[in-house]
Amino acid sequence: MASAPIVPAPPMSVLPLRIEALAKRFGELTAVDGVSLELRSGECLGLLGPNGAGKSTLIRTIVGRAIADSGKVLVFGAPADSTGARIALGWVPQDLALYPRLTCRENLEAFGQCHGLRRAALTTAVAWCLEWAGLADRAEDTVASFSGGMKRRLNMAAGLIHRPKVILMDEPTVGVDPQSRNRIFEMIEKLRDQGISMIYTTHYMEEAERLCDRIAIIDHGRIIALGTKDELVRNAFASRSEVIARFGNPDERVLAWVRERGGLFDDGTARFTIEHAAEIAGLLDAAAKAGHELVDVSLRKPNLESVFLHWTGRELRD
Repeated sequence: MASAPIVPAPPMSVLPLRIEALAKRFGELTAVDGVSLELRSGECLGLLGPNGAGKSTLIRTIVGRAIADSGKVLVFGAPADSTGARIALGWVPQDLALYPRLTCRENLEAFGQCHGLRRAALTTAVAWCLEWAGLADRAEDTVASFSGGMKRRLNMAAGLIHRPKVILMDEPTVGVDPQSRNRIFEMIEKLRDQGISMIYTTHYMEEAERLCDRIAIIDHGRIIALGTKDELVRNAFASRSEVIARFGNPDERVLAWVRERGGLFDDGTARFTIEHAAEIAGLLDAAAKAGHELVDVSLRKPNLESVFLHWTGRELRD
């Protein structure tokens, strides 16, 4: 069989990935609603949103697994369905895509061959994947014997065996234990150190904060905020602080009172933003006069969770 085609390296001035007004509908449901994004060279761009926000559909549309209804995707300036774009683009799906009866090495060889790798190039790629994923000592074991975390790491390696320059990772830590999650973080940080450009989807705040240079918050198929963590906080809250108040009687009366005072309410907890700490006394006094029992009040600087709640009106949940 013919070896993989040789594609010239793209100019460094061209963005690794540009998405322009991308839309995908399923009947009456608009899963991706006119999304435009730019991925910079060497950047890890986080796509943060709850389950059902449109993250996976957006990723699948970028890689061509779902056909866009409108919009454009360019990889180093080339259409996403071109040969050069396919070689430059790597995808790690949320669902495991492995052969359980094959060994770890055999899985990597199979995926490498699908990408056109042969002979020495395939051997080198498999060796790199085994080392990067920390699976060299389990190379000859069948995947069926692997733990969930090991399968996740192999799934990542299989998607990247052709050493793409642009990587789309769709919630790679779903269903793994904390130790495995940290191991995956280390793998991703190694890719960042090599200057790989990535989009990383997640619904975990701590992942976005640790791994991502910029964060795009997505909800109902739309990008509703974009920037670094500090930019997102500054744009949403300026210099204001956040008051977190928990009520002992979180009924409809409390909900109405919180909303009247410009706060957000979720699961018994209210959030208000204030300019000066002295404003807390006014909140406490107003709550007491309204007959609402406050069991805990705290003041803090807004964080990424605060930003998400500010823009969506609801907490980020699994």
